[in-house]
Amino acid sequence: MVKKMLKKDFVGKVLKFGESKGLKDMEIYYDSSRELSIKTYQGNIDNFSVSNSEGVSFRALHNDKMGYAYTEKVDDSSIPFLVEEAMQNAIIIDSDDEENIYIGSDEYEEINNYNPILDQVTEEQKIQLTLDLEKEAMSLDDRIQSVQYCAYGDVTGETNIINSKGLSLSTKSNIAFAYVGVVAKNGDDLKTGMAYKATNDFFKIDSKEIAKEAVKEAVSMLGAESVQSGNYPIILRNNVACDLLESFSDVFSAENVQKNLSQLKHKIGQKIASDNLNIIDNPHMEDGFASTPFDGEGYPTQIKKVIENGILKTYLHNLKTSEKDGVSSTGNASRGSYKSIIDISPSNFFIENGTYSMDDMINGIDKGLLLIELQGLHSGLNSVSGDFSLACYGYLVEEGKISKPVNQITVSGNFFKMIKNIEMIGNDLKFGLPAGSYFGAPSLKIKELSIAGK
Repeated sequence: MVKKMLKKDFVGKVLKFGESKGLKDMEIYYDSSRELSIKTYQGNIDNFSVSNSEGVSFRALHNDKMGYAYTEKVDDSSIPFLVEEAMQNAIIIDSDDEENIYIGSDEYEEINNYNPILDQVTEEQKIQLTLDLEKEAMSLDDRIQSVQYCAYGDVTGETNIINSKGLSLSTKSNIAFAYVGVVAKNGDDLKTGMAYKATNDFFKIDSKEIAKEAVKEAVSMLGAESVQSGNYPIILRNNVACDLLESFSDVFSAENVQKNLSQLKHKIGQKIASDNLNIIDNPHMEDGFASTPFDGEGYPTQIKKVIENGILKTYLHNLKTSEKDGVSSTGNASRGSYKSIIDISPSNFFIENGTYSMDDMINGIDKGLLLIELQGLHSGLNSVSGDFSLACYGYLVEEGKISKPVNQITVSGNFFKMIKNIEMIGNDLKFGLPAGSYFGAPSLKIKELSIAGK
């Protein structure tokens, strides 16, 4: 568990030293974490590591500019550096945008994202789970040639925000995750599949279920081939819809809107998507791994519908962007760590469940595709224009049934046009692996997208 804590006397000394330098509005942001990682290969422990980290960021208004400084050395010797470095950094800022230190609120949601039992699970239990996961994956089907990767990890973290205006907040969370990737072989044909589970309850990680899902996917893709190029009705399986939502989530940032890096500028209150689409940012969600009572500035978080029945209701704001737009912050200020400046990020950000099963979606297609994986997400899309062109694979759907696996194809389209052409929304909401924000989506049936094949 995380044993290090931010000491009150350290905070007091930093603020006192800042006052002696003429500073009034000051903030201390503290992060500490413990990460455990286990990887196995061919029945042996390939890697086992435990790392602890902590750091503190100091920011302050100096000559009406916000200066930042940070250090991993959280002791009295770092105090002059933090204050003086922040003051120097404020001097060189040439932006006219205003940043402020938040005074605090009387109301913060009670959020419990910390499970103490997870930190009591022994390392031996975690190692055994990882070994069992690899063993299960190899034993389920004779066509499984190898396990590409098999891993378990958990993270426990604590965040504190304290400022000169009397704000003092802290939150603690932990999470465990396991994942496996396998290779299926039939003759010269090799196909891969992966599956994962994320939870803060160690005993909900079922190695058999994870292995079964990965193996099923790899085996199902054996014999895959390309299809003729053309425009097809497309089903995006929940994980694929989730990947696209995450990749284009920056378009909802008020900062990107204000910088003309989003096509959603001046679109509040306008219809931008199909009537059936609702996108929610819920920082209070139970079992949401981005749930938090306050954001990176100490502002109270709130549940909000970003898109409601196809209408854009709000951008995601921090204090700076909300001041610029003359609205209230939405509580989406973020910091990647104590090393980061204030940014904007979603929390638990997802497309709301629909009512249709996968069979319902497939039944209505005469000839189309069900996509189950995208590749090249970091290079094959442009969040400003909304265009994407991504290698992918999945299944051909003919006469309302899955007929065969398909690969060596590329799907192309435009995100902003695509969300206007959602015909059906599935009832199978699934979240990806958390990485700061936590994204989720059900499967989506799209009227058509362009497929480049043979």
